[in-house]
Amino acid sequence: MQEKDSTIFRFGDFRLDAAERLVFEGDRSIQLPPKAFDTLLLLVKNAGRILSKERMLTEIWEGSFVEENNLAQNISLLRKTLGEDRAKKFIETVPKFGYRFITEVKADDAGVEVFERTRARVFIDGADGIHHISQDPASRTALPGRSPETRYVQNGDVNIAYQVIGGGELDIVFVMGWISHLEYFWKHHLFASFLERLGSFSRLILFDKRGTGLSDRVPINELPTLEQRMEDVHAVMDAVNSKRAVLIGVSEGGPMCSLFAATYPERTAGLVMIGTYAKRIRDEEYPWAPSPEQRAAFIDIVKSDWGKPVGIEERAPSMAADKEFREWWATYLRMGASPGAAVALTTMNAEIDVRNVLPLVRVPTLVIHRTGDVCLKVEEGRYVASRIPGSRYVEFPGDDHLPFVGNQDEILDEIERFVSGIHGAEEFDRVLATVMTVRLDGGDDSQESLPNSLVSIRRQLEFAKGREVASHNGSVVAAFDGPARAIRCASSIARSISAGIDWRIGIHTGECDRAGDVYSGFAVDLSERIAGKADPNEILVSRTVKDLVAGSGITFEENSVESFEGLDGEWRLFSVR
Repeated sequence: MQEKDSTIFRFGDFRLDAAERLVFEGDRSIQLPPKAFDTLLLLVKNAGRILSKERMLTEIWEGSFVEENNLAQNISLLRKTLGEDRAKKFIETVPKFGYRFITEVKADDAGVEVFERTRARVFIDGADGIHHISQDPASRTALPGRSPETRYVQNGDVNIAYQVIGGGELDIVFVMGWISHLEYFWKHHLFASFLERLGSFSRLILFDKRGTGLSDRVPINELPTLEQRMEDVHAVMDAVNSKRAVLIGVSEGGPMCSLFAATYPERTAGLVMIGTYAKRIRDEEYPWAPSPEQRAAFIDIVKSDWGKPVGIEERAPSMAADKEFREWWATYLRMGASPGAAVALTTMNAEIDVRNVLPLVRVPTLVIHRTGDVCLKVEEGRYVASRIPGSRYVEFPGDDHLPFVGNQDEILDEIERFVSGIHGAEEFDRVLATVMTVRLDGGDDSQESLPNSLVSIRRQLEFAKGREVASHNGSVVAAFDGPARAIRCASSIARSISAGIDWRIGIHTGECDRAGDVYSGFAVDLSERIAGKADPNEILVSRTVKDLVAGSGITFEENSVESFEGLDGEWRLFSVR
């Protein structure tokens, strides 16, 4: 495919300049990735003749070993780009053999001047209405002009980068796992095509979590917990006036999306989890995750090889030998996070455990996993689906972990069917919440200082955005959207309580019955029981709370295993240090 000539190929409303590697529809420039252009040029040059898949793979990827799926992806992209439908066909599939270009093609050397006059100009991508300027044909091939505008919203002191494409009636928030970079999403045609398809049936909202991509970089010890990532999603949704959205979580994005759906069902129209997991360190109840030694070995690779295509063999085995994809993946990771941040995120993600959250997801849920996923085993997807009441589980063949690699169309078709079946907003009277019970006891000598301590408690609740849900006999019960915020509020309360008054604090994250501002039910009862087990001046939390604050910097000591009258099971409790 290195041949250079001045031939202009014309077919339908299109013109293709072989020498300058340009394609036009009328006066409109069309952006094609290099291999997709090579595929089109080979087909056009051989219009009317059948080309075998073997020949096309050999000529387009000269000197590289790739699978047929790479060719199929290019054909799919070309069909969409050329606007094929039932009435208009350009590329014919010859079953079990190859492809044929079936539209009449005219080749000549004239018209070069037309291309020269139109090469340096401003063109408009109708998908996002953004003006893009380019004068270098090579740069237009390497950098798609379809990248949407990046905007920012402030959440606290941190700016979160986000993009919006599409104009569908239903919003989708797409949450990429591990590392992300909004603008590098669009620099590979497979990822760009995946996102464009999502945007074709929704208003698609994309963002970089704090500390990665185009969002503000933060100190390594302040990288976002699941709780903070939820807050960032909230901020982005509010910035674009999204009242309710389908959340799509890929890989590590899945646990965060499940936590968001359980905590904010009124803001979650539906939940899609692709190639996801519930836990990232193996134990007897979850034997599919990596062992601590395997996680440590991967972290060592991140430390030593960051800047290279780290993890590509596990995440995209079908593209691992593709030079262009390897270069894009390496750059994508390098631009998405610093080496230190990558190590910290990997370490933090290893602590994630949402097993107790999954049964509390009440919104429509779709779980998708590939049978041969090398990065996250298929048993993990099956487990996640089995734990979410009423969820739909779909398994596709393939070894790729990244959803935009491999057969992305079958995944996108399933998501589109799922989204099209979602109806109006439901009323939810049960939510996931973190409940804190504060018990005060100062004896007979504390009657004057007790009211002052209650005032201090309510002041700290206001600062931490906690909601007081009950108060009786020197006890205060409050609900929070996240466990780390509850623990930090408990620590502030402990420092503010008047001298001479003993306090005990119990915290649990679980399902609550909610009627307006009134919370009741199991989580409220359990937090009160845990407070009753705490020693004087101790903050005691359930195992669920501990599992959900990975990366927060909060440390714990194992306290005891308790059974509570009237409550099933045994509960592992931890003291906050």
